[in-house]
Amino acid sequence: MVTNLPVGLGSYIQWDLKLDARLARALMSIQAILGVEIGLGFAAAERFGSQVQDEIFYEETNHQFYRKTNRAGGIEGGMSNGEPIVLRAAMKPISTIAQPLKSVDLVSKKEVKAIKERADVCAVPAASIIGEAVVALEIAAAFR
Repeated sequence: MVTNLPVGLGSYIQWDLKLDARLARALMSIQAILGVEIGLGFAAAERFGSQVQDEIFYEETNHQFYRKTNRAGGIEGGMSNGEPIVLRAAMKPISTIAQPLKSVDLVSKKEVKAIKERADVCAVPAASIIGEAVVALEIAAAFR
């Protein structure tokens, strides 16, 4: 989640400057990330439009516009809308498993069992740190 951003970072015109596209690209560039969603993400496809939009209200005493929801995840039309930016990335499972899978020996072309080795157990924590870093870089670049 990215908070305290101004309204208007990104672009609604230029495809390569859209904030949502830049953030998704950055997260998808991390090894083993298979999907990215912003706000409701994929759940939005299962709802009616009225259940996806974030209504805008006005507070008379503070003279401020506000929203009661953040289904868009802080980005609308490729630009930040002042709400927190909510990002989630899905990572594939660790490749090594308890039961070896079938494979093929490249020399003999015969069926073999894959080697059972556990060498990548720290991929998930590392990906979360890298995710924070690439999101921070894209947010910083959006201020140019």
